[in-house]
Amino acid sequence: MKAKTFEHGIHPSYNKELSHKESLKKANAPKEVIISLQQHIGAPAKPIVEVGDIVDLGEKIAEAEGFVSANIHASVSGEVVAIESTSIKIKNDGEDRLAEGIESQGELEDLSSEELREIVSEAGIVGLGGATFPTHVKVSIPEDKNVESVILNGAECEPYLTVDHRVMVEQTEKMIYGLKALMKMSEAKEGYIGIEVNKPDAIERTKELISDEPNIKVVPLEVKYPQGGEKQLIEAVLGKEVPSGGLPLDVGVVVNNVTTAVVIAEAIQEGMPLVERGVTITGVISEPKNLVVRIGTPIEEVIDQCGGFKEEPGKLILGGPMMGQAQVDLTNPVTKGTSGILALSKANIAEYQESKPCIRCARCVDVCPVKLIPTALMNLSQVDKVLKLKDHNVLDCIECGSCSYICPSKIEILDWIKLGKGKVQAQIRENE
Repeated sequence: MKAKTFEHGIHPSYNKELSHKESLKKANAPKEVIISLQQHIGAPAKPIVEVGDIVDLGEKIAEAEGFVSANIHASVSGEVVAIESTSIKIKNDGEDRLAEGIESQGELEDLSSEELREIVSEAGIVGLGGATFPTHVKVSIPEDKNVESVILNGAECEPYLTVDHRVMVEQTEKMIYGLKALMKMSEAKEGYIGIEVNKPDAIERTKELISDEPNIKVVPLEVKYPQGGEKQLIEAVLGKEVPSGGLPLDVGVVVNNVTTAVVIAEAIQEGMPLVERGVTITGVISEPKNLVVRIGTPIEEVIDQCGGFKEEPGKLILGGPMMGQAQVDLTNPVTKGTSGILALSKANIAEYQESKPCIRCARCVDVCPVKLIPTALMNLSQVDKVLKLKDHNVLDCIECGSCSYICPSKIEILDWIKLGKGKVQAQIRENE
């Protein structure tokens, strides 16, 4: 089968060979965890414990505040030693004493769609591909929408990251089970798993296990960035285009990450809420690894379990190099959205200063996966033309960074677009 893809995009150096053969291993639990109350899109969770409380592993410690929010659970057993405006700190007692109710929630065929959504909601599951949108919201389908297909995103198009690859190879059964649960929750008749062709073992293993599943298909994808964007994935797999300002639901599709499907399976089969996740630790690291890390573990402790740095890094990023967030504090914790810890060498860090003005080469237009005109958006943002930015569909920008990556003048086009996008969103909120 020919590998499918979307229009435009870029081909950066992927550098996955550092960790793509490193099997998933459980990281050591830290002595203390710092669990953020805002590690999902939507309202922060509200603490339901107090300082001095003794909590168990998997116990709910903060409740979702509203529909678009997510529950938070203790990733270790121990004592709550601090509650701040943004986090809860727990001292690990080393016992990993399980909370009540951590048990099978029943058989998939016996659970209703509503019961499955409640399990997912209670488990605090969010999108683990980086967006961290609460999963129960995504599969709560409005009455005027009809879902035909669920797509699992196994593209993992960000350079360096390999944890989704390992999940697809090592936890294939759980991934497929989670896909079936997502299909039942959204009443979809078709399931697809999109996997880039640089992961042939994942494609082969998944095809093997779905050979008796006529309504689930593996779709090999071209290796291209940002193949894992929701709209780009839908275009590649189904040939459907999500309209400007629209959502996947508008074309009858729900998209979820492959690792999200695995934690959904664990919530149903074991009753385990989202308290840990796979993380790729790579770059100038002594021993690059794919570790399953407790939520709230300080970054520095994860790096220490990989032998520390081989050399002083030029930049430390949570996530991948294209859309990840640079870090200045190694005590910051791993969150539900942390797919990678990337240490880039100083040699790999360009001094990204503009070398010259825009030469109007249109390379950014040629690669934009959303078919925008990045230079026009940048120029409008620079002169504060908020209404025109909206008219030019700035809110459709997925912030993938392809425009900045390809620019021969090294202009940080995306930074300007983000600035303009933020102003448009602020104006919309003011007018509501």
